[in-house]
Amino acid sequence: MLPIDVYGQANVDDPILDEQTVLDLARRHISNCAAVSSVDETGGEARTYGIDDDLLLKVQRPHRRRHRTSLEKEVFFLNQLRSYPEIVVPQVQGYGRVGGIEYILMTRMPGVAALTVDLQGAQRTEVLLQLGRFLQRLHSISQPPFYSSSLFPGYRTLEEFTGAVRAGLAEAVQVIGGIPDLWPLNISPDDLAAKALTGLNTTVELVVLHSNPGPEHVFVQPATLEFVGIIDFGDSYISHPALDWRWPNHQDRLTILQGYGQETPASEEFMVAWRSAMMLSDMSTIAIRPANRTEALGRLREMARAFE
Repeated sequence: MLPIDVYGQANVDDPILDEQTVLDLARRHISNCAAVSSVDETGGEARTYGIDDDLLLKVQRPHRRRHRTSLEKEVFFLNQLRSYPEIVVPQVQGYGRVGGIEYILMTRMPGVAALTVDLQGAQRTEVLLQLGRFLQRLHSISQPPFYSSSLFPGYRTLEEFTGAVRAGLAEAVQVIGGIPDLWPLNISPDDLAAKALTGLNTTVELVVLHSNPGPEHVFVQPATLEFVGIIDFGDSYISHPALDWRWPNHQDRLTILQGYGQETPASEEFMVAWRSAMMLSDMSTIAIRPANRTEALGRLREMARAFE
């Protein structure tokens, strides 16, 4: 369920655009852009150029291009969200391809990434509750535009989804079984995978996901640590809503879930599917992302207690 990232041109040059080029691109859409104020490449796949006080020009870094990331897809998603002003995201001011450069001109999101601040205690809880409410609203928007667009990979039916889950879990169980002393739980990987599959046989609607609403993409006000909104929709895809939970520990995920159900309480069917989706996500992480195994095992241990 979590694809391995493949960068097909990892050795190509990654030049920083000169100021005049950045301004020429921006002025195709907003004529009075004056100066480049910053260059930020902490996002990894993308580089953003701050323009004046309120704009960003976003481009993909050539050596970090991957199939599932698309600026065109991000523009489509953000433009769909214009109809939902309660969902705070950057606003697209322009998009294009010029001289081999694909770019988005967008408004700058107020605040800073949650990853860059010390978010603890009651302030962390409140941000995660707000994030849960945000995700519930995001998952409730009209889905037909995304289902009919070729920009969004994923699954259009539960049959497709559960088939992919079965294949993914089988692969994860095989990988985990081949690593001595990796599995610390009393329940076997096979039995836990079977539990996860049982819970996924539901009628929960598949929806377009952000893909990674984690602390690097959730924005807060730096002074008050109040939740603002989310950036970076270029990896979005269609799948089970429970796969949009991407925070470090299990308590974080439970708090997001609490916020998710505050406006529209989650059904018991959704809760069963949510627990199953969390387990399959963590098992996939353990199998294919060694750097994240410790966190995933910790989360999975909490989830699996009900079955041991």
